[in-house]
Amino acid sequence: MNLILNSLKFMHKTFEGTGKFKNPLLTREGEKRASVRLNTLETLWFNTGTLCNLECGNCYIESSPTNDRLVYITIDEVRSYLDEIRDLALPTKEIAFTGGEPFMNPHMMAILELCLSRGFDVLVLSNAMKPMAHKQTELLALKDKYTDRLSIRVSIDHYSQDLHEKERGPRSWGPMIAGLMWLSDNGFNFTVAGRSFSHETDDVLRSGYQQLFSAENITLDANDPQQLIIFPEMDEMNDVPEITVDCWGILNVSPDAQMCATSRMIVKHKGDKTPTIMPCTLLPYDRRFDMGSTLTDAKQDVHLNHPFCAQFCVLGGASCSG
Repeated sequence: MNLILNSLKFMHKTFEGTGKFKNPLLTREGEKRASVRLNTLETLWFNTGTLCNLECGNCYIESSPTNDRLVYITIDEVRSYLDEIRDLALPTKEIAFTGGEPFMNPHMMAILELCLSRGFDVLVLSNAMKPMAHKQTELLALKDKYTDRLSIRVSIDHYSQDLHEKERGPRSWGPMIAGLMWLSDNGFNFTVAGRSFSHETDDVLRSGYQQLFSAENITLDANDPQQLIIFPEMDEMNDVPEITVDCWGILNVSPDAQMCATSRMIVKHKGDKTPTIMPCTLLPYDRRFDMGSTLTDAKQDVHLNHPFCAQFCVLGGASCSG
């Protein structure tokens, strides 16, 4: 925990020194900061809790077996937001879950059943290791009942065991491959998320993943960007540019294409009585981005006042949603 707090303090000190990402409305140079309006809530994310069976070197949320800064979300808390979607007649299609490792949450299977029974598509981000393996019987039952509306996205940092385990730790490769093969062999709707940290070209990465999939008889097409998603790297210590309103035209990028134009994430900070809504999956701790506790509160514009807004979304062109 001290490591996490020290990291956040260092990050704050770093950007305080540069003068960047301080004023929500203006950049360091006094230009109007870009913002994104919520056009429609297509995906509602829940962080299930930051506890995880792994402690990955690259984890932007610093999940670990001891990090409980975001506590387990409960089925009653999820139900209240599903009720709000219904009562407000929101056009939300997808409910998505990230962590930590979602399958460590003791409420997870009941939560999935609830969301699927309400007619939503459901996406779960997982490392496909023992926590998921312990839920195989229940997952098979959900798949049989709700066909392909349940999707699981498995994180594989690299197609080689050495680089994957460099990030995820020793002995993390075998259980992940076993979980991936189980999903494939049992006909689940699943995808893989990789990373670009090895600085290989997209073609080289996809070729490497395809060789892995073929060798293990995994039914995925690595050349399909919907089946293999390659995420850009994020480093809060990098000196990244601030995004101004003029950047949309310069970069030929639309604010409507950003994740926060169609998504919100529910988190429960340790010590809080109720969950809080954040703009997206990338900003779970920065309380400057708290948007209240109801979906009505969360309709406010998002000012892109964080380096991840530039690295991952605007310049990286990525989105966590399916």
